[in-house]
Amino acid sequence: MKSVWSDEVSFEKKESLEQDIKVDTVVIGAGIAGILTGYLLQEQGIEVIIIEGNQIASGVTKNTTAKITSQHDLIYHKLIDQIGVDQATWYAFANQKAIETYKEIISKENIDCEFEEKSSYIYSRENQEIIEQEVEAASRVGILADFVAGLQLPFDTKAAIRFNGQAQFNPLKFLLPLSKKLTIYENTLAVHVEKNTVYTSKAKIVAKHIIVATHYPFINIPGYYFMRMHQERSYVIALECGEGDPEKLVFDSMREEWNLDGMYLDADKDGYSFRTYKNLLLLGGSGHRTGENHIGGCYERLREKAREWYPNARERYHWSAQDCMTLDSIPYIGLYSSSTPNMYVATGFKKWGMTSSMVSAMIIRDRICGNENDYMEVFSPQRFHLSASATNLMKDGAKSVAGLTKGMLKIPKEKLEELPSGHGGIVEYEGEKYGVYKDEEGECFFVSAKCAHLGCQLEWNPDELTWDCPCHGSRYDIRGKVISNPAINDIGIE
Repeated sequence: MKSVWSDEVSFEKKESLEQDIKVDTVVIGAGIAGILTGYLLQEQGIEVIIIEGNQIASGVTKNTTAKITSQHDLIYHKLIDQIGVDQATWYAFANQKAIETYKEIISKENIDCEFEEKSSYIYSRENQEIIEQEVEAASRVGILADFVAGLQLPFDTKAAIRFNGQAQFNPLKFLLPLSKKLTIYENTLAVHVEKNTVYTSKAKIVAKHIIVATHYPFINIPGYYFMRMHQERSYVIALECGEGDPEKLVFDSMREEWNLDGMYLDADKDGYSFRTYKNLLLLGGSGHRTGENHIGGCYERLREKAREWYPNARERYHWSAQDCMTLDSIPYIGLYSSSTPNMYVATGFKKWGMTSSMVSAMIIRDRICGNENDYMEVFSPQRFHLSASATNLMKDGAKSVAGLTKGMLKIPKEKLEELPSGHGGIVEYEGEKYGVYKDEEGECFFVSAKCAHLGCQLEWNPDELTWDCPCHGSRYDIRGKVISNPAINDIGIE
């Protein structure tokens, strides 16, 4: 499973950090948020290094759909109701500024990253009212948005909202030249932070400023982000048009590109997203909370729709992404906690990591440099909007309790010999509970059934052959190696 971005771009390997160092600022995480933060700080003359537990852009960044947009679902009507029109306006301003800052960097650095300005649409197949509400809300926060009736999609829609002046690109082509300007240490896993020191498995880094840009924060206390976020997965297939497609509306054979004039997202959570890249159509959807896909079939549901809507298309790529969801749908960007004045965090981007990463870089740069910034308050991790957060706080808490008690109390019914080849599951073996994947040849791979983060019982994901945590979203491969944080330790069993 490889995204089109990672198939097209390879980063030069970087050395790991082998000795203790002292530096002004250290960024933990070399995804797009970490690299942008490092880049903007370095532009201000600040000495900065970035450390990465794996390789550059090896996490969520390589699996994004790479839409650079301030249109984050139907969010502005919701924000106005929950935090007021002034704060909602600053949210919109920050994300619009993020789009402009991408343009400025691409121009300044002369980056060829397939950057294209495109309109961004959210459509509804049934509910015109929610679209009209969002058009009005967007206008109130200073965004010029249009109500649109007809779209270039393979089904009828009731209504849509269009944001103009948005963009799309290849994120790895964008990051490649920036990464060459920065000091980055790969295979340097941060395992602990204490005051002004970051400890890795081989060295320690003393820094005036510490920035945690690891997608999901790995430090539980302080901050308590594990109580304020959960993670969700979504899936993408990339389609190439087949020969003889009769629908010019679908594919322009003369220009060898899909004939869509923008990026599209369904207002319905169970709907589908569309964007183009060169001669590919990226069809996304089938999302679910991490750890809640024991039946599988997410990719197959996308393929069924592709066969229905684009019968002559061929699948070239398929991949999945993981997103951190905050209680109130606003990212946490700023001080990690009130008790850590030298440590910062960037997390909770929902499904909008491109603009949120740039907003994070701008806010953290301004905090460290002492620049004025009117929108940082909106994203402060120390905020708490009761009306916006209470329901999700209770829901996430209940999921965590269920995962913990399931691991402690539930006895698995399945025995090892009953597990079919090509499947995984929690089984009882010699009186102990394990996670086991049995491959097509019958070889068994054992892991601990408990997540290394806080001990929730893991669930098998048959679409990706991974062990996923339903509490906080950590993921492991069939041998128990960590794929996604907040866990930093493996769970494999020799």
